[in-house]
Amino acid sequence: MRRRPTVRAAAAIGAVAALTLSGCGGTHLDDIRVGPGKGWPSAYHDARNSAFSSVTGSRNLVLSWSRPIGGPVAVPPVTGPDGQVFVTTRTETGCVGKPGTTGTLFSFQMHTGRKRFCDEMGPDVIGAGAAVDGLTNVYVGDNGGVFSFNALGQPRWRTPVAGVPVSVQFTGDSRVLTVSQLGQIDVLDRQTGDRTVPTFQALGEPDFLAQADLPRPPDGVGLDDCGVGGPHCPVPSVSALDQASGDFYLTVWKPGSPRASLVALRYADGRISTRWSADLLTDGSAAGPSLSADGKTVYVGDNSNRLIAVDTATGHTKWTQPLGFAPRGAISAANGLLIPGGNDGHLTAVRDKGDSAEIAWQRPDVPLRGRPVQTAGDTGYTVAPAGEDGLQLVTFDTGNGTTLATADLPGAHGDSVGTAVGANSEVVITTRLGELFAFKPA
Repeated sequence: MRRRPTVRAAAAIGAVAALTLSGCGGTHLDDIRVGPGKGWPSAYHDARNSAFSSVTGSRNLVLSWSRPIGGPVAVPPVTGPDGQVFVTTRTETGCVGKPGTTGTLFSFQMHTGRKRFCDEMGPDVIGAGAAVDGLTNVYVGDNGGVFSFNALGQPRWRTPVAGVPVSVQFTGDSRVLTVSQLGQIDVLDRQTGDRTVPTFQALGEPDFLAQADLPRPPDGVGLDDCGVGGPHCPVPSVSALDQASGDFYLTVWKPGSPRASLVALRYADGRISTRWSADLLTDGSAAGPSLSADGKTVYVGDNSNRLIAVDTATGHTKWTQPLGFAPRGAISAANGLLIPGGNDGHLTAVRDKGDSAEIAWQRPDVPLRGRPVQTAGDTGYTVAPAGEDGLQLVTFDTGNGTTLATADLPGAHGDSVGTAVGANSEVVITTRLGELFAFKPA
């Protein structure tokens, strides 16, 4: 267990790594070009935010282990190719039991639930994004920076940014795309953390001649509004990225605007540029965009209880579908079947028919308490209430919504913030109160 690493420590480890690379030559372990591997590498599985895994989901799961992590959880877990589970929180005692609120990054073993490491970070890491590459290096935001750690929790590098990166994704050229809740966008080298293109500001560049004394806002400002997509959090959610083209999509609520926007940007030719902006998100959005497999449609929800499909080439709306509840997290998208998440409403599937949409099926008897995900084999998972105040994992058939199995989350209350599917069909769930549950195929 370690306290928050310093930049000096990160530099020293980076120097040792460089010597190791130059002395040992190019083995698989030294292949810095390797992108995200198997598992659940980012909050909603992939760069498209599809919340869909190509792993064939098990229809017969049993609880493997559960444990509290000592603090609340605000963002989904991520898992590496070897099953290593990463979760961020904010605790009262840190990693070494010393009183004082601090942010922490935990790593647990998938098979046993045993803690591998704990790293102390900034207090707002609880709301930051994270991603894991094919070598189990983890990239995570915290107050005013982006950190990278190796599989053992040792720091590799830290790059300063403005705000708290809520979005961490891998680009098609195997770099790290980060976006803070204040709208700062960077593309970083995975090995060094160096910026590879000029920083881009989604809210526009400040005019220091007109406002010479403009102060820099605190890094964590507005972060509490991100979970509901409120106006104090300009960029509340994870970006959706087309790795082939470099096009990516954000929800942005600019100060003073009557509604939030869906913004299309492009990372190409050594820079980031804006393609279009559509001011269509009434009352904001706490649902990050999800991209179709062919990259032609981006799906997003807003706080007026709508699911919206937008043409990625033009920014024009293809269709809107009333849901009766505000989507949260991301919209699980697989083969034109869209399953939104949320803390209200019920399990619902929407079919994209091109220029229109229809309700494929719905389950009013399965209230939502989290973010549904889909897997290969027409199998999906969601968290729903159990009894008066408990929670359960519901396994369902994505083709018709039929419940296939249920399993209690012992002692769980409230709602869940994320579901991840491991490389061997494991299912990991985190609750907002800070409980971690792992299920395995029976």
